[in-house]
Amino acid sequence: QVQLVESGGGSVQAGGSLRLSCAASGYSDSRYCMGWFRQAPGKEREGIATIDPEGFKNYVDSMRGRFSISRDDNIKYTVYLDMNSLKPEDSAMYYCAAVPLGTYDYCGPTRSFGYWGQGTSVTVSS
Repeated sequence: QVQLVESGGGSVQAGGSLRLSCAASGYSDSRYCMGWFRQAPGKEREGIATIDPEGFKNYVDSMRGRFSISRDDNIKYTVYLDMNSLKPEDSAMYYCAAVPLGTYDYCGPTRSFGYWGQGTSVTVSS
């Protein structure tokens, strides 16, 4: 059974940076698309970025620039989200997600994901 565990959230002042981590376990031999999403109180969940097994990255346009997704090739199935120049409106619960990919499947923030972590909270104060 796939499990995703996020870490690295916390409180930071506006303009600061955070790195979120997502550790995955229980993967089968399938290839997986992994992504980061967030949900602020009272708002719908929104996508941030995804990364496919080949390292290709897809970003939601509004997230491009201040957010960067990456993976650690030395630690299998560990994905990061680097967040810079944080703003109070970035305060949200941040979630890691994963989905197995077929050969021609699309890996991007708009596709559906089958596995989700519990989330890590980010609070940005002004």
